[in-house]
Amino acid sequence: MATLFVIKSCDTCRKARKALDEKGLPYQVHDLREDGLSAALLEHILARVPVMEALNRRSTTWRNLPEEDKQDLDANKARTLIMANPTLLKRPLLDTGDEIRVGYRDGDYDDLKG
Repeated sequence: MATLFVIKSCDTCRKARKALDEKGLPYQVHDLREDGLSAALLEHILARVPVMEALNRRSTTWRNLPEEDKQDLDANKARTLIMANPTLLKRPLLDTGDEIRVGYRDGDYDDLKG
């Protein structure tokens, strides 16, 4: 079964859930804010998605970080920031078992089969 990593208050995550529901695809929801993010789960995600691609630099969480946290950003620092602030992960993240898809735009799940 697929897992959709979300933050429930995120509009894009709602659109992704609606698209999966309309296709009748089974999935479970993991809310990053409520369910948290373990080191093992982060490593599972980052084994399939480069950390710099998974880091959401347009989020409120990113904008609220101190400037010194954003400077000299490399993969290790990004990993540490995400562990401390799980809402820094781009979302939604759809883990189908074969791949992880980052973000959602209309039509992104059209090729999925249930």
